[in-house]
Amino acid sequence: MITIKEIAERANVSRTTVSRVINNSGYVSEEARNRVLKIIKETGYVPSENAKSLRTKKTKVIGVILPKISTETSSRLVNGIDDVLAKQGYQILLTITNLEAEKEIEFLRLLKGRHVDGIILSATNVNQSLVEEINQLNIPFVTVGQYIPGLVNVLFDDYHATKEMVQYLIQKGHKNIAFIGVDEKDRSVGYFRKKGYLDAMKENDITVEDSWVQKGIFDVASGSTCMNDIWDSSVDKPTAVLAVTDRLAIGALEFLKERGVEVPRRVAVAGMGASELSRFITPAITTIDFSIEDAGRRAASFILEQINGENFDEVIHTISYRLIERDRI
Repeated sequence: MITIKEIAERANVSRTTVSRVINNSGYVSEEARNRVLKIIKETGYVPSENAKSLRTKKTKVIGVILPKISTETSSRLVNGIDDVLAKQGYQILLTITNLEAEKEIEFLRLLKGRHVDGIILSATNVNQSLVEEINQLNIPFVTVGQYIPGLVNVLFDDYHATKEMVQYLIQKGHKNIAFIGVDEKDRSVGYFRKKGYLDAMKENDITVEDSWVQKGIFDVASGSTCMNDIWDSSVDKPTAVLAVTDRLAIGALEFLKERGVEVPRRVAVAGMGASELSRFITPAITTIDFSIEDAGRRAASFILEQINGENFDEVIHTISYRLIERDRI
């Protein structure tokens, strides 16, 4: 493999000149530049990324920590991140926690050891150990979806989006509105979406039956189980159910269909997340689109700004959302 020294000898220039041509930095005469480029083309020389990293002290790699890889939310987030980073010559190193909190800390240490230029974390459970680990990193960092004090946060408006969906259901004539949530350790999806539901019901003077509120996990089967618990234990059967994710909503829908309950005529089903599947299932599910690709693009932009020397105090950047009305509720 040809070296910079050999290119310099063939082009009759110094190694510094070759380096300047390769990195497009510093002054080089047009004649010398053309000679160097001609030799590079003839020999097929490709600069070593490792060598570039040593010179610039940048690896051009951004670490991304995701809770799941199988969800549409994760893929949309990564698409948004890559849309920005790829244009700047950066690559993504993905790690998946499978919702295990201790793996978030493990992967923070792993990525720091790999000398990534920055980290984007889509966290699920924010605890003191995680915050302390992040504060020791001393590299560009952005969190998506969960608020962490003192950091750059790209957040979704979980509370108001949920309130708007409940208000929408009420305007459609529903009062007996059930709710399928997740563990409140997940502050965004678990706590704030539940709070949005409860506050909207209270503001409309609607009493919530205890059995209407159930807690699941992030999958379709759990939505079905929760809907079963709601249906079999409710004195007043719900006429609508809101699930905090589309997957949970699809599970609830499938349970109702298996029981012979007409959807949406007898019970309306709404979700959150605007997944592709929610469009094509019958009946299609009314949902909230959180502009997840935009969150990825914004997170990537914040990382690049930090890499380029921008110093941020705490930032809270909230991504917009919209309610998507599908089959009649």
